[in-house]
Amino acid sequence: MKAGIVGLPNVGKSTLFNCLSNAKAQSANFPFCTIEPNIGVVNVPDSRLTKLEELVKPERVQTATVDIVDIAGLVRGASKGEGLGNQFLANIRETDAIIHVIRCFDNDNIIHVDTTI
Repeated sequence: MKAGIVGLPNVGKSTLFNCLSNAKAQSANFPFCTIEPNIGVVNVPDSRLTKLEELVKPERVQTATVDIVDIAGLVRGASKGEGLGNQFLANIRETDAIIHVIRCFDNDNIIHVDTTI
């Protein structure tokens, strides 16, 4: 499974990506810090696997994983090619699920793409 993290620029997409994937993708206070998608793999823990392993005794146990993709910020007019428009749409098309990050705080130190919430 591949899940894409989307939202406006500077809402915390790369920060969430780094938290989920334990990566060190750049996150900075300017729009389009991320241009090429960052991709990380997250293991999905399942305590039932241990019990099943004891019962079945397989040669190996493969845990589930989710690919997390940090996609560049979406801006108004992306469908018309503004911002990273077509590239954004191509990146999101390749995902199975969407994680939409929204900004719900005011902070003058962090740029907002539309100046205000």
